[in-house]
Amino acid sequence: MNNADVAWMLISTALVLLMTPALAFFYGGLVRSKNALNTMMMSFISLGFAGVAWALLGYSLAFAPGTSLVGGLGFSLLKGVTLDPQGTIPHVLFMAFQGTFAVITAALISGAIVERMRFSAYIAFITLWVLAVYAPVAHWVWGGGWLATMGALDFAGGTVVHVNAAAAALVAALVVGPRFDHGRQAMLPHNVPFVLLGAGLLWFGWFGFNAGSALAANGIAGLAFTNTMLAPMATLVVWTLLDVIRTGRVTAVGGATAIVVGLVAITPAAGYISPVSSLMLGGIAAIPSYFAIQFRARTRLDDSLDVVAAHGVGGMVGALLTGVFADQAWSGAANGLVGGNAGQIGIQAAGIAAALVYSSVMTFVLLKLIGLVLPLRAASRDEALGLDVSDHGEEAYAEGDGAILIGPDLAPSVMAATAVTTEGGRA
Repeated sequence: MNNADVAWMLISTALVLLMTPALAFFYGGLVRSKNALNTMMMSFISLGFAGVAWALLGYSLAFAPGTSLVGGLGFSLLKGVTLDPQGTIPHVLFMAFQGTFAVITAALISGAIVERMRFSAYIAFITLWVLAVYAPVAHWVWGGGWLATMGALDFAGGTVVHVNAAAAALVAALVVGPRFDHGRQAMLPHNVPFVLLGAGLLWFGWFGFNAGSALAANGIAGLAFTNTMLAPMATLVVWTLLDVIRTGRVTAVGGATAIVVGLVAITPAAGYISPVSSLMLGGIAAIPSYFAIQFRARTRLDDSLDVVAAHGVGGMVGALLTGVFADQAWSGAANGLVGGNAGQIGIQAAGIAAALVYSSVMTFVLLKLIGLVLPLRAASRDEALGLDVSDHGEEAYAEGDGAILIGPDLAPSVMAATAVTTEGGRA
């Protein structure tokens, strides 16, 4: 083992773990105040249920020796996951680092179904999804599965994390259905500073996400670190110009979204392309995601926080552009189109298609199975009141003495809110 690599991976694991609370702030600021806590808890709860599922079985399905489709049970219950080296770091640390990826991938899905999915059903869904969807797809790319054998490039999770989660988010939004007031009233972010804070913390944590995926304190980590800095900068510039041309204004929410899109897009390419190419990739990625958000707003799809446009479109663009800009001189991996290897784009597209189809189908099956046992959708009365109160018995911004629940019954002030709601969910 190498002590420098161990130290870097300890830091990287902590950075990626921080990304889930950061996502909670990013998502939490984008919803109405009556659902702020519920939305944030959808991220925080993944730290528990998805994390434990990963440790007990998910890690084995992703990284234990198995078939080309899924890992075996050799590492279940963390059997054999010890201090012995996995490369130049302890095996147990490698498991922990990979676990932080599973946690945030599951949490990403919540952005498409906030403000209306029942919390208990959501917990059941992300727990099963980590095992049935995330772990097999991770095995395909990082665990020696069929996409790895084919030569697919995904440095830190453009396909495994972002395309995978976005496909699940799209299906979940369709199965759960739109919010009852979707398209009938403006549903504006209740706390834009939270959104900016979340985006900033996500960028900070993403240095561990991408540079940590080198699994060593080496030159590739330095390259991934630099590209993770540069690509979102370019995305932010192009996004800002698009905003100015289209509306004459530069919004804070748009700027925060641009940063996330740039981070998503550089994720699959971070350790494979040059810094100049990362600037180009980040700038290009802004365009399809920007217009995908505009298009979605004109449809009946209630992807509440635009998971599909930001993570799905951004992840697909990043994965395809990895096949364009991959540079063997920088990474030692395969060249892309610019280096004379046009076939790499086809391999990247195959990986995207496989993740989209598998995640979509399995997500639909899981939600339908869970729906046989637990209601997926919150009651209309609870949705009108806000899921903070109905699912958690709390308010993000309590008034007066903050009393909300009296035994199993709602306090009179909250009962009054069930008839007429205004912005923020208060009568």
